[in-house]
Amino acid sequence: MAAHRRRCSVVLLSIFSLSLINVAHKPKHDFREELVIRPLHSGDIYASFQFRTLWKTNFRENKVSHYRLFPKSLGQVISKFSVRELHISFTQGYWRTMQWGQPYQPAPPGTELWVWFQDSVTDVDGTWKKLTNVLSGIFCASLNFIDSTNTVQPSASFKPLGVGNATDHRFLRYATLPREIVCTENLTPWKKLLPCGSTAGLAVLLKSEKLFHSSFHSQAVHIRPICHDWECKATSWELRQTVNVVFDRHISAQGKREWSLFKMFSRTLTEACPLASSSKIYVDITDSPQGEQLELSPPTSLLSQAVALGDRRTFSVYDLKQQSTFGMTHSLNLLIRWKSNEGYIHYQPSKDRVRPHLLEMLIQLPPISVTEVTVQFERALLKWTEYTPDPNHGFYVGSSVISSLVPSIVAMDTNMTQERPLFSSFFPNKEESTYFTRVYTEPLLVNLPTPDFSMPYNVICLTCTVVAVGYGSLYNLLTRSFQVEEPSPGLAKRIANVIRKMRGVPPL
Repeated sequence: MAAHRRRCSVVLLSIFSLSLINVAHKPKHDFREELVIRPLHSGDIYASFQFRTLWKTNFRENKVSHYRLFPKSLGQVISKFSVRELHISFTQGYWRTMQWGQPYQPAPPGTELWVWFQDSVTDVDGTWKKLTNVLSGIFCASLNFIDSTNTVQPSASFKPLGVGNATDHRFLRYATLPREIVCTENLTPWKKLLPCGSTAGLAVLLKSEKLFHSSFHSQAVHIRPICHDWECKATSWELRQTVNVVFDRHISAQGKREWSLFKMFSRTLTEACPLASSSKIYVDITDSPQGEQLELSPPTSLLSQAVALGDRRTFSVYDLKQQSTFGMTHSLNLLIRWKSNEGYIHYQPSKDRVRPHLLEMLIQLPPISVTEVTVQFERALLKWTEYTPDPNHGFYVGSSVISSLVPSIVAMDTNMTQERPLFSSFFPNKEESTYFTRVYTEPLLVNLPTPDFSMPYNVICLTCTVVAVGYGSLYNLLTRSFQVEEPSPGLAKRIANVIRKMRGVPPL
């Protein structure tokens, strides 16, 4: 019995000591993940991922040897190059502010990098060059092409975002690569920086085939020091990884105002990241707070209000840490549906050399008004056999069709009789107060890039000449047969051969 008590005491002591270790380490590391979904007025959908990792440590001492949630590759970079703040983004596409509003994390097309160094750095330019080479290997990007020709030192535009009073712009470096193409090679190392990678949590939705097949895609990494407590007696390092993507309604949703996680990302959620202290999805329902137009499935009773972009917004919240969020299917496929679909537009995208575009809009026009419809298009080169005989004149786009019911000042007679004139019953109409009409616009002349057709003409002429002269002569020599013909004999010899033939003697 005494031995049994000793064993129990040892077990309790070990469990108690383990709990003390967990309590001691818990404040030093924290990871949160969030997804904000905001329906846009254009009918598109905006999804913003936020992954934040906090670490209470001091890189200035260069004694960091234990990494738990913070990625070791970035921690070593901050420590080795004395980085105070680091901000890098990879963006494909252009954010259309007039149609989509303001983004949560603005970024220019291509690659953007700006870094604040510690004031202890003596050779900022040399450290900047080494840092870009290292980051080029971490993110599989062309950051090694950054040099003095595309690096600037802004004095007012890029203030530090973290704590401290570092305002000396001599320790700031900024560079962009506008032509950098963002692809899967940039997304894969970015996802590896997350504590759970892409195996659990919200990162499961980051499927490259869907993200890069969108109107706008931007991924970024932001590192800065922040206050660990309210009194700011201790600081922590914050790593914030963001992904912002806009899905086109007419391409991704086939023109329907209905979105879901599977339709956007081709995947659903089954669990939160086990290492995350918070994992939530926020759906912006500010435009329809009572749920009259916007319908969420599965429904949630959790609501939250927050100030975003200078406006107070209302969000429906899905907490992935609660198993009830996933329901009986153990899978969350959040569905956003609009109950009323007034007007909002039928669009069928074209396929190259298969079918043209189709755009239909049902609108109600007020009297004495002007309505303008603009369509953006990209100019492209055609195959040289697809150009018309006069390509420099341009290409015609067919007329648009306007079908309308126009109010009538005279009541229409809906009775079909043989005595009615033919022109009065061409478009049958069941309403007496309106009549149907169809209006066609003028054809549109579009100038497309036209190649220099004199070059193909010269190539064809030169090729035909070479074939006719070179190959024709060689073919003639190879296929012609030569025969040697003897000269015809004289008259005396012919007479002698006739006589010899009559006598039965061989000819001469």
